[in-house]
Amino acid sequence: MSSPPNNVAVIGAGPAGLMVAEVLAQGGIKATVYDAMPSAGRKFLMAGRGGLNLTHSEPLPQFLARYREAMPHLKTAIEAFSPQALRDWSDALGQQTFVGSSGRVFPKAFKASPLLRAWLRRLDAMGVKLSLRHRWSGWDEQGRLRFQTPDGAVTVEAAATVLALGGASWPRLGSDGAWAEILAAKGVQISPLRPANSGFTVAWSDIFRDRFEGQPLKGVVLTSGAHSVRGEAVVTRTGIEGGAVYALSAELREAIDRSGRATLHIALRPDLDMKDLIAKVSVPKGKQSLSNFLRKAGSLPPVAIGLLQEAARASGTSLASMSQPDLARLINAVPIELTGTAPIGRAISTAGGIAFSELDGDFMLRRLPGVFAAGEMLDWEAPTGGYLLQASFATGAAAGRGALKWLNP
Repeated sequence: MSSPPNNVAVIGAGPAGLMVAEVLAQGGIKATVYDAMPSAGRKFLMAGRGGLNLTHSEPLPQFLARYREAMPHLKTAIEAFSPQALRDWSDALGQQTFVGSSGRVFPKAFKASPLLRAWLRRLDAMGVKLSLRHRWSGWDEQGRLRFQTPDGAVTVEAAATVLALGGASWPRLGSDGAWAEILAAKGVQISPLRPANSGFTVAWSDIFRDRFEGQPLKGVVLTSGAHSVRGEAVVTRTGIEGGAVYALSAELREAIDRSGRATLHIALRPDLDMKDLIAKVSVPKGKQSLSNFLRKAGSLPPVAIGLLQEAARASGTSLASMSQPDLARLINAVPIELTGTAPIGRAISTAGGIAFSELDGDFMLRRLPGVFAAGEMLDWEAPTGGYLLQASFATGAAAGRGALKWLNP
């Protein structure tokens, strides 16, 4: 079966796609949002499980710099739908926001479900339709959109199409990256999809892995090359992850791409300068075990001491044989050799996607007139902290404006 030819199709019911539909509805265009999943916003809801971090309150120049080399391509869209505009939008849906101690912005409800429910109610009142369990599979010979549904194949003739299919992280929530092959077959340049804000693999010893799996390293400073981040990391069975690791994931991933490995340095007592740290580990140990001594004199938790022992083992030495200055230096620069990047299916977000050179200023694909793209399927990445959702919302709004311009020249 086929839909009427005046339909505007938005493919993907995440933040970018739903924002496209809202902008279109505000412009008098009643869009239909298609999604492969049985309900809308599944990854959005997942993002809100630990407190929905909508955006960040830092000044816009610093905010934009978080997008690295993609910043020039995202700048106009984010300026047009800024962090403050996103907060105002949330407020208008009855979900007031607040700025946390880190500068991150959250809804007062601290979760995604109330915001999503209010948004879907408003979109429904605006005439936006949802067609769920519709998995997009490309175009047919007549240029109609093809979908696979529980009731069989469906074709849709659309006056304009906006793709907002997400990246390839957490595929069970709907964003599996299958669109990359479809667009590449149309000649669209796609940068390889890679994990972003991801964990990394480490060849832990069995004794360390079995004892410390799941243990956090709190208040540490992680360094990769010239980049340092203060925060928290978590030991996993296969390696290391956590907020501070995610913030360095682009640099670490690129180092692994270049040479197959990367070294991450961890400062376990970053607030102590070297002189004070040497003094602490130079007091008489007495009859204490080395681990107990480090726990008391160095104020180090067992997982940190285990990490020191891992580093000493990897270098072919032992902590007990080290001089006090060498031990102090190790405490604030523990080298961890990363052997690989965790699978993309477990990453928080995705790097790579549609090259910006394939888009015009309205987020329309140059090779496919009338087809627009937005959200995480574009070739950008950013750290956690509100930057991921902000760019998804902002590019969705920009693609919606572009589609309106195309439909009403």
